[in-house]
Amino acid sequence: MLQTTKRPDSPVSIIGAGIAGAWQALLFAQAGHSVTLHERGDAAMTDATSHWAGGMLAPYCEAEVSEPIISRLGLRSLDIWRRELPDTPFNGSLVVAHPRERNDFERFARMTEGHCRLDAAALAQLEPSLEGRFRDALFFPTEGHVEPRRVLPKLHERIVAAGGTIKFDSDVTAADLANLNPKGLVIDCRGLSARDAQPELRGVKGEMILIETDEVQLARPVRLIHPRWPLYVIPREDNLFMLGATSIEAEDTGVSVRSALELLGAAYAVHPAFGEARIVEFGSGLRPAFPDNLPRIAVHDRNIAVNGLYRHGFLIAPALAELTLAYVERGQIDNEVMQCA
Repeated sequence: MLQTTKRPDSPVSIIGAGIAGAWQALLFAQAGHSVTLHERGDAAMTDATSHWAGGMLAPYCEAEVSEPIISRLGLRSLDIWRRELPDTPFNGSLVVAHPRERNDFERFARMTEGHCRLDAAALAQLEPSLEGRFRDALFFPTEGHVEPRRVLPKLHERIVAAGGTIKFDSDVTAADLANLNPKGLVIDCRGLSARDAQPELRGVKGEMILIETDEVQLARPVRLIHPRWPLYVIPREDNLFMLGATSIEAEDTGVSVRSALELLGAAYAVHPAFGEARIVEFGSGLRPAFPDNLPRIAVHDRNIAVNGLYRHGFLIAPALAELTLAYVERGQIDNEVMQCA
C-alpha cells in the first residue's frame, strides 16, 4: 500500500466519482492530501456517464478527429494508467475498412501516427477471428482499453487504500463544501450537472449496445471506418463485446433505431458470426462538452472545475488530474487547459 503523509490543514473535497473525479481523488490522496470524494449516486454508478463509456485509451486514433491537445493529454495518460493500474490491457487497437470506404481508410492513415500497416496474413495472425475479412488494417500497438464498469471500482478501491474517503449518496454543491470548510479546496467534476456554474456545457449522446457470443474472439478494439463515424467493437470479459462510437447532438436518453441498426450492422460487417450474438443491453450516456469540445480546468479561488471531457473521459482524465495537482502544489499552469479567474 502506498504510504502518504496527511495534510489535514488543506482538505480536498471532490464532487463526482466518475472517471474525472476518481482520478483527481486518487492522485491527490497519493500526494498526501486529505481527500473526500462525494458522489450523489450509489456505488453502482449506473447513472454516471462513465457507466456507458467505451473505455478506449487510443490517443493516436483520436487524432483523426481531435485537436492535438487530446493526443498530448492522452499520451501522458497512457503512462499514468500503466503506472497506477499495471494490469490495464495495452494490446493495441485495429482500424479496418471494406473496399467502398477505401478512401476514408487512407485518409485515416494519413491523419494519424503511431501505427503500422498489416496485410491480410499479418492481421489474421494478430486476430485469427478476422482471417479473410479484410485485405489490410492499421495497427496501433501502444494503445489500450479498459472496461469502465470494472475499472472504476478499482480506482475507488485505490483511493481508499491511499487514505481517501468516498461518500456515496452525497448530493452536495461546491457552496455547501465551502461553507463547511472555507480553507478547503473543492474540485467540481460533476459533468453535465455542473451547468448551474458552467451554462455553456452541452450533452453529446453516445450510444452503445452490449452483445454476447463465444464464436468470435478479439484481443483488442476494432474500429470500422463508417461513412458518418467510426464504429468500434470492444472486447469485454465473459464473451461480451461493446458496440459504440456514435456521437449525436442530442440530450435525450436511449438508443435510436437508426443507431441500433448501424451499430449492429457494423458488428456484422466486422464478422458475420456477430449476427447470431445475443443482445444483452442497449444504453446511452450524455458526455459533457464545451462548444469547442475541449477539456477545461477552471480555477476560481479555492474552487476548481474539471469538465468538458467530451468523448475522451477515460483517455485524458489521468493527465487532467496530474495538471490539477501540479497547479495546487506548485502553481504550475497549463495554458492550453487551464483558466484562472
